[in-house]
Amino acid sequence: MSSLFSTWPATRAAGLARLDGFLPHAGRAYAARRNHAVVAPTVSGLSPYLRRRMVTEREVLASVLARHGETAAEKFIDEVFWRAHFKGRLEGQPEIWTRYQTALVQGQAALDRDPALARRYADAVAGRTGIDALDAWVGELEATGYLHNHARMWFASIWTHTLGLPWALGAAFMHARLLDGDPAANTLSWRWVVGLHTPGKTYLARADNIARYTEGRFQPKGLASDAPPLEEPPFAETWASAALDLTPPEGPVLLLITEEDLHPESLLPADAAVAAIQVVDAVEMQGRPRSDLVRAFTNEALDDVAARVRLIWPDRPVHRGPLDADTLAPAASAAGVSTVVTAYAPVGPTRERLDVLAPQLAARGVTIKRLARRYDALTWPHGRGGFFGLKKRIPRLLDQLDLRPNAQPTLL
Repeated sequence: MSSLFSTWPATRAAGLARLDGFLPHAGRAYAARRNHAVVAPTVSGLSPYLRRRMVTEREVLASVLARHGETAAEKFIDEVFWRAHFKGRLEGQPEIWTRYQTALVQGQAALDRDPALARRYADAVAGRTGIDALDAWVGELEATGYLHNHARMWFASIWTHTLGLPWALGAAFMHARLLDGDPAANTLSWRWVVGLHTPGKTYLARADNIARYTEGRFQPKGLASDAPPLEEPPFAETWASAALDLTPPEGPVLLLITEEDLHPESLLPADAAVAAIQVVDAVEMQGRPRSDLVRAFTNEALDDVAARVRLIWPDRPVHRGPLDADTLAPAASAAGVSTVVTAYAPVGPTRERLDVLAPQLAARGVTIKRLARRYDALTWPHGRGGFFGLKKRIPRLLDQLDLRPNAQPTLL
């Protein structure tokens, strides 16, 4: 088995080292080779760190711009902004997430009704379909927690169009095993493959394309020759940009750190009155636990942020525990505060838990303040429609975010 990456130290230092090592390749070399799913460093390997903001988008963009400039690094810069596009789309239409959860239930029910479908599903998740590429990618997912983005698209296409398996079950299988598993990017990418993200437009994996971009590693047989799109009812809700709060908290607070944002040192101003810190356990999607590899990476990342905040606020207590009212209310009381501040969590399991938690804490006299980043406030509103609506605004966004070389830094 071959893979782009085999080890993933779950620390901010490791993420910064990976960024530093990739910088020479982030310009025209990336543009030329980014679609090749091979061992050579054609992509950055930064996604597990960006997904949890162990390394922030602003840090990556500023470093790449300083090294290559906007023209040479255009393709890599686009890829960073694709993450914002997906998150903005899910924020503006959260019903997409609800429909995905419904599709999971329907997919499982289909397996229960159809023994032949259930056998195809069992063969797919065990990597024994006989399709060389898909079987190898299942092994790589299990062993490394990573797949090249091109391989993810091929995987999703073969899963749905060749094997005829429910798309949502494939999305859940992949999300549970990806170290960079992101509710927005993963869900919307799978929806695009089956014709739901851009209605009527699907993605069809072709054997010649796979052979070309894996440089002969795979020669899959029996792939589907067409990809009929799925259809769904129109969305009932209107588009609504998230109401993001950018105002730093006043007075002493309990800082709540979730997996969604592990760089609190750039979330809060340097003079923030942090009375105590609570680093909470990762939140799983109900009924869909992530792999042991992903859970180990996430726990190590949470340990890393706990160690860093102990250095930043050396005289403040730092605790680990679950994300629930029975943990947070006593922690706030012990710290003598009535406000919990946390990074704004985008649509996904953590956000769902926070939505449930907020009224529970309010009943105990504790308020949760969800503090957003300027990067999200500027980029997420452009998640509506296709990516190119955001792409044409990238030069302006780079200016607004002070990301040109020699620009003065602001909060990330």
